[in-house]
Formats: sequence, C-alpha cells, structure tokens
Amino acid sequence: MSIHGILGEQTTDYPTEYSPETLYPIARSMGRDAIGWQDDKLTVGVDWWQAFEMSWLNTQGISQVAIARFGIPASSPFIVESKSLKLYLNSINFTEFTSWHDVQTLIAKDLSACLQADVQVELFGLNDDLNDKATGLLIAQPEGICIDDALANSSEKVTLTEHPDASLLSTNEVEASGESMASDGTQPYTFYSNLLRSNCPVTNQPDWGTLAVSITTDKTFNNANMLRYILSFRQHNGFHEQCVEQIFADLSQHYQPSELMVRAWYTRRGGIDINPCRVSDIDLLPKPSRLIRQ
Repeated sequence: MSIHGILGEQTTDYPTEYSPETLYPIARSMGRDAIGWQDDKLTVGVDWWQAFEMSWLNTQGISQVAIARFGIPASSPFIVESKSLKLYLNSINFTEFTSWHDVQTLIAKDLSACLQADVQVELFGLNDDLNDKATGLLIAQPEGICIDDALANSSEKVTLTEHPDASLLSTNEVEASGESMASDGTQPYTFYSNLLRSNCPVTNQPDWGTLAVSITTDKTFNNANMLRYILSFRQHNGFHEQCVEQIFADLSQHYQPSELMVRAWYTRRGGIDINPCRVSDIDLLPKPSRLIRQ
C-alpha cells in the first residue's frame, strides 16, 4: 500500500490533448432489460448533465471557464459513462478555440456521435446572470411536499434490502382490512424525497439524490409506503438513469396513472451531476434546474 493509503493504489491518466475516443457509451438496453417493463414511455424524457469544471484555452493561450449543460434525449440508444465524460472534458482543457460557439459545437458533435442521438449543449459564463430563472442554474426547491418524515411516528424499523422492492408500495393497512384500493376519484399528488441513494454499478460508489414525482391516479396513495420504497434503493447497483426508469416503471404498473413525471437531481461527482427525467407525455417535461446540494 502506498503512503496515501488505498486512495493511492489506483491512478488515472488524464489526457492533455483533445481525445474524443475517451467517451465510452453504455447501451440503455442493459438497464431497461433489467427493469423488465417493455413500454415506450421509458424513452420519453431527458437526462440533463451539468458540468462545473468546464475549461479550454482561447487563441492567446488563456484558460477559459464555464458551466456546461448537456441534454441527452431518453430515446438515445446509449448513455455515456460518467468518468469517461470527465476525461473527455479534461482533454479539452489545453485545446485552443477561437470562440465559445466552437467549443459548444465540438462537444455537441462528439457526444451526439457517441450516443447516436442529438445531444443539446449549453455553456454558461460565470459572469452571466445565473440568477436568471431562464438558465435553470438558480438554486431551486422541488415542488410538492417532502415525504422524508412520513415514518416519523412509526415504531417500524426499516430494513436494508439488496434490491428495490415495488411491493412496498402496497398499503399494509388497506390490505389487512380488505378495503378497496380505489380513492374517491382521480387525484394529483406531487411530492419529493431527499433520501434517494443507490450505488454506481461501475465503481460501487454511493450516489445521493433528490427524487421528485408528480402523479395523477385514482389509486390510494400512501406517503409512508412511498418512502419505504425509495429507501429500498439504498444498496441497489444502478446507473442514475436506470434508477429513475425503475421508479417510473414501478409507479406506472402499481398506480396506473393518467399522468406521471419522475425526475431526480443527483449530487455532483467529479464536477458533474446527472439529472434524469421521465414523463408519460412530452408536454409534462419540466425545465432543467439544480438544487442546493448541487
């Protein structure tokens, strides 16, 4: 073991020359096959990636810095492995560009080629009015109620599960009494939780995020059971996109909603945060944003 402990046992070579070949695509079908729910609705939405360590050189050799946002359509056949994206962005650090537009165009071309889809790229300067809500970079608050205290009055101890458990969405009290699962009519529910946790399937590192859901259904909805279900992801190995799609699929099958939006804001690793969103209809797609932990 090195003097730096286990953190010094592995090293990564960061490219210092433009290297688009470092981008590594991963087929979305891997995650979707594991979900086992064949529905085109999993392809409706966007994955927003936000990079806060974006830099390149101008023609005078002076470093330029920016915040970047990449919009990857959920219909793309591939996602990009996050560390490979970090290495790719680092490879641009010492590349000269005549304009910001050239940087934006090059990244869009490379990501679109890697993912075989039209990837949207935006660059924001640090002197821009980032407080303008139109940028989506102003720190926002999720809509609806927070369900993180839904089990506060319960004596139940929540157990750790190895995999997400959709059966936790069932309301135990209703099942015991044999009452109908239908409510008094279709109702909208909007809520969020800051307790989403999963593990990266590549590195096994923990990923924390805030989950937000807007759902319209005529089924009985229970905040405590929804929280139990979210907590069942804590030891799950899945990419950010796959976790959101798993939740979207489970809620779709359990609640049979007329409308559904599921999105997550994951905390930053390597200067990049990933924010997948899936909707039952493209008209329900919200604007990109970031939260306080990002």
